[in-house]
Amino acid sequence: MHNTKTLLTEEVLQLAELIWDYHRLNHTLEKADCIFVLGSHDPRVAERGAQLWLDGYAPLLIFSGGLGNFTKEIWTEPEADQFARIAREMGVPDEAMLVENKSTNTGENLQFTHRLLAERGLTPTSYIVVQKPNMERRAYATCRMYLPHQKLIVTSPQLSFQDYPNEDITMERVIHIMVGDLQRIREYPALGFQIHQEIPEQVWKAWERLVELGFDGHLMK
Repeated sequence: MHNTKTLLTEEVLQLAELIWDYHRLNHTLEKADCIFVLGSHDPRVAERGAQLWLDGYAPLLIFSGGLGNFTKEIWTEPEADQFARIAREMGVPDEAMLVENKSTNTGENLQFTHRLLAERGLTPTSYIVVQKPNMERRAYATCRMYLPHQKLIVTSPQLSFQDYPNEDITMERVIHIMVGDLQRIREYPALGFQIHQEIPEQVWKAWERLVELGFDGHLMK
């Protein structure tokens, strides 16, 4: 990976914000059968999901995630278990939660969760999917593959591009991840992992420029 410490120029930030805006879907929230929280390295995703449950958006709160790409290097406890603990501390009772803690990617999140729901005789027809802001579109494109007929609303922690980075998730890291995710949005439909999503030309040009500038740490191998 290139050293991008010195590369957070005005140009880089403008290009990155273009991609950030593309990744965000800005869906309007409505009540649903369940809130489906996808695991990640960002506990604010768990807080968003728990708050939606506390606000009465759905009767069931699902956490899905084992140890993925990023978290297997920093944690030993599965993402879903950590997220469920956050929800518990916020006041969500265990009986309102379903925890799937074996999956390592979004496809597995959906497959393994479907199995758990089936075991309980549950067939939700509407989902509020919760993910990081910069992964909303990818979450939607993947969920749509596995849930072709269900109503999907995607949401995330309500933070702007400037406010999202923190000590654990730096701006550099966010840009590397967003660049990698945009590549996956383009490539994964052909592999059967996601539905096709149109990428505006200026967004793809921003991608090309950021790769040129060294933001290639999360590109597909």
